[in-house]
Amino acid sequence: MITKSGPAPERYTQPQINSIRRRSISVLAFGQILGGLGGGATITLGSLLIVDVSGLDSLAGMAATMNTLGAAAMAIPLAMLARRFGRRISLSTGALIAACGSLMIVSSAVLDLIPLLFLGMLVLGTASAMNLQSRFAATDLSDEKTRGRDLSLVVWTTTIGAVIGPNLFAPGEAVSNALGLPAYTGGFLIAMAAQLAGMGIYLVGLNPDPMRVALQQNGNNASKTARRGGGFHLLRELPAARRAVMTVALSHAYMVALMSMTPVHMQHHGATLTLIGFTISLHVLGMYALSPLFGWLTDRVGGSRVALMGQVLLIGSSLFVWFNPEDHVMVTLALALLGLGWSASTVAGSTMVSAAAPIHERTSLQGTSDLLMNLAGALGGLSAGPLLALFGFHGLALLLLALSVVVIFANRDALKPS
Repeated sequence: MITKSGPAPERYTQPQINSIRRRSISVLAFGQILGGLGGGATITLGSLLIVDVSGLDSLAGMAATMNTLGAAAMAIPLAMLARRFGRRISLSTGALIAACGSLMIVSSAVLDLIPLLFLGMLVLGTASAMNLQSRFAATDLSDEKTRGRDLSLVVWTTTIGAVIGPNLFAPGEAVSNALGLPAYTGGFLIAMAAQLAGMGIYLVGLNPDPMRVALQQNGNNASKTARRGGGFHLLRELPAARRAVMTVALSHAYMVALMSMTPVHMQHHGATLTLIGFTISLHVLGMYALSPLFGWLTDRVGGSRVALMGQVLLIGSSLFVWFNPEDHVMVTLALALLGLGWSASTVAGSTMVSAAAPIHERTSLQGTSDLLMNLAGALGGLSAGPLLALFGFHGLALLLLALSVVVIFANRDALKPS
C-alpha cells in the first residue's frame, strides 16, 4: 500500500494531472542523466580498475557482468518499494544504494581487495535498475495516447549519461590525484556525487508522487491485494504481459550478444581502435537517439507493430553481418541497425508492459520485466563468446535470428488486417 507523505486531495483535475505528469517526466529525465553516469563509468573505468587491482586481464569483463547481475538483483526489490511507498522513495533509495556501491569501489581500490571491488560493482548495478524503473515511472500518469512518448523521452535522456560516463577518465584522474587516491577511482567519486544529487532531486521533485496520484485517480487501488507470485503470476495469467516481457527480454539478449562480440571480431580482422570506437558509438546512438520517434509510433500504431519493426531491424543487422562479416563498413552499419532495432523493440515492449496490468499490480510486472531483461542480457553476453568460437561472427548473427522468430510469433496478431 502506498503510504502518504503529506496532505493531498482525493482527486486531481485533469490540468493538475497534466502538470504533475510533465513535472515528473522532467525530474525523471534529469535523474536519468545523473544515474547514467554510474553505468557509463563501469563500462570503461570499471574494467580498467579491475585489471589494475587484480593484475588479470581476463577479469576485465567482470565489471559489466557484475553490473548487469546487480541490476537484475535489484529490479524486483525496487519495484516492491515503489508499490509500497511510491516512486519517490523507491528511486531515491536506489540512488543512495548506488552511491554506496561507488564508495565501496573506491574503498576496494584503496584496500586492494578484489572481492570488495566485485561487490561494489554489483551494488552499483542498482543505478541501472533504478534507471530502468524511471522509464516505467514516466508512464504512471500517461494514457494510451501518450504512454509511449512519455516513456521514450526518459529513455532518450539515457544517451547523455551513457556518453558522459565513459569519458570521466580525465576529470576522474584529476580528482584521484588531488585526493591521493588510486588510479581510476576519481570517476566513481564523481558518479557517487551524481547519485547523491539524483537522490535529492527525486525526493524534492517527485512530490506529489506520480504513482500515488495515479492510484488516487483510479479509486485508490493501492488497497487491493496483489496476486500471490507477483509479476510471475501475472505472466502466467495475462497473455499481453507474456508477449510484452518476451519482446523486451529477447530483444535485449539479441543486442547484447551481437554487440559484445563486435569489438573482438573487428580487432581480429584488423580494425583500428578508432574504428571500433566509432562503431560502438554509432550503435549507442542508434539505441537512444530515435527513441522518441519509436515512442510516438507506438502511441499511433500500437506496441506490437513497432516491436515487429524492431525485429525487422535486428534481422537486418544479422543479414549485413552474414553477407560480409569481414567488411568493416557492413559491420558498422549492422551495429547501427542493431541499436535501432533494440530501441524500437524496447520502447514498444516496455510500453506494452506498462499497459498489460492493472495499476495496483503494474510495478510487480515492471520489476519482473526488468529482472528477466537483465538476466537475458547476461545470458546473451555469456553465451556469445562460445558461439563465436564455434560458429564465427556470421554464424552467431545467424543463430540470433531464432530470438526474433519467437518475438515475431508472439506479436503475430499485429500482422492481421484491422
